[in-house]
Amino acid sequence: MCGITGWIAYDNDLTTQRPTIEAMTRTMACRGPDAAGVWLGSHAALGHRRLAVIDIDGGKQPMPVDHDGRTVLVTTYSGEVYNYRELRAELERSGHTFRTSSDTEVVLHAYLEWGEAFADRLNGMYAFALWDPRTEELLLVRDRMGIKPLYYHPTPDGVLFGSEPKAILAHPDVHPTVDAEGLAELITFTKTPGHAVYQGMHEVRPGHLVRARRSGLTVRRYWALEAREHTDDRATTVAHIRALLDDIVARQLIADVPLCTLLSGGLDSSAITALAAKALAEAGRGPVRSFAVDFTGYTENFRPDDLRGTPDGPYAHALAAHVRSDHRDIVLDTAALMDPGHRAAVLAARDLPNGFGDGDTSLYLLFKAVREQSTVALSGESADEVFGGYRWFHDPEAVHADTFPWIAAGLSGRFAGGKAVREALLDTGLLAKLDLPGYEARRYREALAEVPYLDGDTGHQRRMREISYLHLTRFVQILLDRKDRASMAVGLEVRVPFCDHRLVDYVFNTPWSLKTFDGREKSLLRAATRDVLPDVVADRVKSPYPSTQDPRYGEALRAELRELAADRNAPVRPLLDPGRLAEVTADGATQDIRPGAELALGMNAWLRTTGTTLDV
Repeated sequence: MCGITGWIAYDNDLTTQRPTIEAMTRTMACRGPDAAGVWLGSHAALGHRRLAVIDIDGGKQPMPVDHDGRTVLVTTYSGEVYNYRELRAELERSGHTFRTSSDTEVVLHAYLEWGEAFADRLNGMYAFALWDPRTEELLLVRDRMGIKPLYYHPTPDGVLFGSEPKAILAHPDVHPTVDAEGLAELITFTKTPGHAVYQGMHEVRPGHLVRARRSGLTVRRYWALEAREHTDDRATTVAHIRALLDDIVARQLIADVPLCTLLSGGLDSSAITALAAKALAEAGRGPVRSFAVDFTGYTENFRPDDLRGTPDGPYAHALAAHVRSDHRDIVLDTAALMDPGHRAAVLAARDLPNGFGDGDTSLYLLFKAVREQSTVALSGESADEVFGGYRWFHDPEAVHADTFPWIAAGLSGRFAGGKAVREALLDTGLLAKLDLPGYEARRYREALAEVPYLDGDTGHQRRMREISYLHLTRFVQILLDRKDRASMAVGLEVRVPFCDHRLVDYVFNTPWSLKTFDGREKSLLRAATRDVLPDVVADRVKSPYPSTQDPRYGEALRAELRELAADRNAPVRPLLDPGRLAEVTADGATQDIRPGAELALGMNAWLRTTGTTLDV
């Protein structure tokens, strides 16, 4: 997988800047624990941290291509190209020769052969930079769905880039500053494509290229969702989806290191685990190894709520038994979730306090335990966005609300009745300045303006195309970023088969009536994989990633808030409402404070550890 970073400076001699590029590269050590490397040229300095997955010995980076004794192209590359073997064969027929068996070298030669058009040929998850010393041009490339992150920061004479903001912030000329718009982006559930929160920094949008020349930066889109007429009947559609899934899973099982699946017992992760078990068995490589997260006493004391009707454990075990996987539960307790070291590691991984509280910490701890036995994991992430699995897809009020449907459904807490909201502890004057509802409304209008339609899209079909687009370009980015940061913080590569662009494009264009032909969520996925699943799993109702129900967790958060309230030097205090803070920390207080407390405590730790300046 790896972590990448770099510095292009047309008015500087970067051959003298090794300490700076090495400092930027060190921030990516968690993403690449196996090796480190830098490449220096007159106006380019590239850094790389490697997580070795394919061609352990030959895939070292930054990787150059030399011709007649001079470097003609060099890359620092993160990710996987799943069709690299086909591309390599095609390139060899065109006269290219290879010295390694890595997909990294294939990407280099693909660019030399096809120029920028090479991006159209790649199937995978990737974020990388290509530097051409001959033209002194840099090309930044990000995969179609934005599975792998890539940030950049223009400078007066070039650009800085990195897999994560921390790599760019390690440069001595960059100070972490967040203005009012950045703070609104951080707090809301919007994940605006290209927005990096930090002032002056941008994220390469999914499916886009950024080129740096002496004359400046240009941005070009090479892929986007398009509206196409769907002519396949139900049986053909289901069969095509299954054929795609079989091919996708088989491709994503390629690795030269131990591999596993993440299994929750829901339809999505169970389908991936079952298809992986089938493919491995057919190749004589089984059994599949699977992992699930659980909490101490969670199944025995489970209480249904608005999001979760059943605990995951029994369903994960049913699927594991059905496919005979080598299964292990990772059981966490409240002490582990509240451990200051674990929470600090999560904040450091995410760069920003915009996460999911204990959901982030448990994900990090799950991945940390998985990494002890596997280097690569397949996940069921993104199936809900592709196939329409979330409950608000099927809630008329949320669907027809004039905002993002997940916000209308109460996921952010703003419309969750009397329950605590994320911004509940923030100062009212600050909230008035940020105007979070107005910010969300503006971003919602921008997203709607991008939606592609067919002439025949009317009524409910038109609206559901919009809902699908919003999830595939906004909501999925929140979850992909979360999963990437938590996994790469422990050097685990997580692959997401449901984000294969061929599957996404095909299902996006199937009519909503076909996506729900059996009157339920994810009808097409269920029909395409039912033959490899036990009925109890195939028929299970959607249940999101679990959150601890231990009341001691909320009590621990309240105790930390009391400490914050007593600390006059707490950097977040000017952003909080003193009266509200006193109310929720008073003796005998029983309000549900988790969303607001998680944000306030996270922001305090973030400001204290990073030295970020708030320009609000």
